[in-house]
Amino acid sequence: MTKSINGHADVVAGCIVTQTKEMAARLRPIMITMGMCLDANSAFLTRRGLKTLPLRVERAQDSAMRLALYLESHAKVAWVRYPGLESHPQHEVAKRIMKGPGSMISFGLKGGLDAGKKLLNSVKLCALAVSLGGVETLIQHPASMTHAKLSPQARLKAGVSDDLIRLSVGIEETEAVMADLAQAFPPPCACAPGPLWRRACGGAQLPSSAVARAAQ
Repeated sequence: MTKSINGHADVVAGCIVTQTKEMAARLRPIMITMGMCLDANSAFLTRRGLKTLPLRVERAQDSAMRLALYLESHAKVAWVRYPGLESHPQHEVAKRIMKGPGSMISFGLKGGLDAGKKLLNSVKLCALAVSLGGVETLIQHPASMTHAKLSPQARLKAGVSDDLIRLSVGIEETEAVMADLAQAFPPPCACAPGPLWRRACGGAQLPSSAVARAAQ
């Protein structure tokens, strides 16, 4: 509810779903005693977000697919993990059990820890934040942010490599997000569109308007 259902990063909400009415009846007195209910404004904002959920998910997933293809073809990217890509280990499983591949992309940046820090310091459109499911595209580098206090060994044990970048795709113009990433990659930036990049963008070049917005 806090993430995709609300979708605007302006509430903290949650719900409890039970399998039986009996369990719900047991939990309700505890919820009332502890004050576990939304204030009126948060409830209104969550209900407002629910109305646009299908539109936002569809737009974000479409954009994420195109961005994943772009990243997979980029010379500065070592690997990409996105269920919509055929290269994903569980791609076939995702196709079978999911209605869509989602809007979360993980990728590895060549150059490791320092390259990750430079990338995040260089983006201008993508917001530097740790969340997901909102209308804005968010980017984070776990090794220097959420897991920075862990040793490299502890991070690896937790599955967090130094090159890991997490991208939660929002509903902005896909081309604008691509342009932002392109200008932020460590130089020299191999931004020349390859076959997969052209496939992701429908064969078109990045519009100058999108490049200008990302550079502002």
